[in-house]
Amino acid sequence: MHKVEPKDWIPLIKPYAKPNTLRSLRQVADTLLPLLALFLLAHKALSVSLLLTLALDFVAALFLVRLFILQHDAGHGSFFPKKWMNDLLGFFAGVLTLVPYHHWQLSHARHHATSGNLDKRGVGDIYTMTLEEYLRATPRERLAYRLYRNPFVMFFLGPIYVFMLSYRLPLGYGSERPSVRNSVALTNLALVLLLLGIGTLLGWKTLLFVYLTIQYLAGMVGIFLFYVQHQFEDAYWEHDPRWEHLKAAMEGSTYLKLPKVLQWLTGNIGFHHIHHLAPKIPNYHLPKVQEEVDLVKVAPTVTLKDAFQIAFADLHLHDEESRKLVGFREAHRRLNAARGKLSA
Repeated sequence: MHKVEPKDWIPLIKPYAKPNTLRSLRQVADTLLPLLALFLLAHKALSVSLLLTLALDFVAALFLVRLFILQHDAGHGSFFPKKWMNDLLGFFAGVLTLVPYHHWQLSHARHHATSGNLDKRGVGDIYTMTLEEYLRATPRERLAYRLYRNPFVMFFLGPIYVFMLSYRLPLGYGSERPSVRNSVALTNLALVLLLLGIGTLLGWKTLLFVYLTIQYLAGMVGIFLFYVQHQFEDAYWEHDPRWEHLKAAMEGSTYLKLPKVLQWLTGNIGFHHIHHLAPKIPNYHLPKVQEEVDLVKVAPTVTLKDAFQIAFADLHLHDEESRKLVGFREAHRRLNAARGKLSA
């Protein structure tokens, strides 16, 4: 992509960065009401069939993902025109999604400011080592990184660690801020009351096989979506000062082209390249930007089938020479070659 200055592209997208309060409220209603209904149906289904309950759990989990996208927009200040409205929705949704609003908001803003920047990795992202860093690492460090990037750990254990454990503590980036610590404490307090209420009124079986199962499945889908939208072979990575915001958005994020139903359930997050370019655009305006603004059409398009291939591909290390993600097989081929030269 040739050099395009902010003054050239900001006027193209600025008209779309206007939230519509009625449309936003409608999204809240068409997300929360079905989510509640599915939760209660799954609770009732426990007396009929566990398989039916799990099927309803999965559909409810997709609505919970959609709720997180609304929380996500609120965190960017793009969902409602008023800050207090965004913050109110963000906190309330954060209790239901297990994500403390201000804690996440701060780290996610950092992710947007540093996505694809090799000198500022590690906050709000899926950590990616360079090939050279991996080759220089100790065997223990390489093992730890391989475990972290293992698909089973990432997608099946990750939801438990990220959403159910790590977000319960005010740790990491911004943890010294009172707003972050208060956000975590208030979210946890509301969660305790919610869990006690569910367990007492609907039963502990519902808590386990409905509430926690929905949370787990939603976490799995959320991590999957985030992963495949940044971890593809040609993903943009660059050092300061050559890092560019436009390239990080258009070449470091995918356009995940989902079936219409899944696009709706995931709150248009598949238009991730546009969102990274202009996070002030509400999710419901993103498809229109894709259709009307030629600038954004250069981003790599990924189908759902492609996304599953990316999720389980051996693409975990950024090779600064080829400017591509490579795998552990390539890294260990180079390690063995280096050892062979030393022994010779």
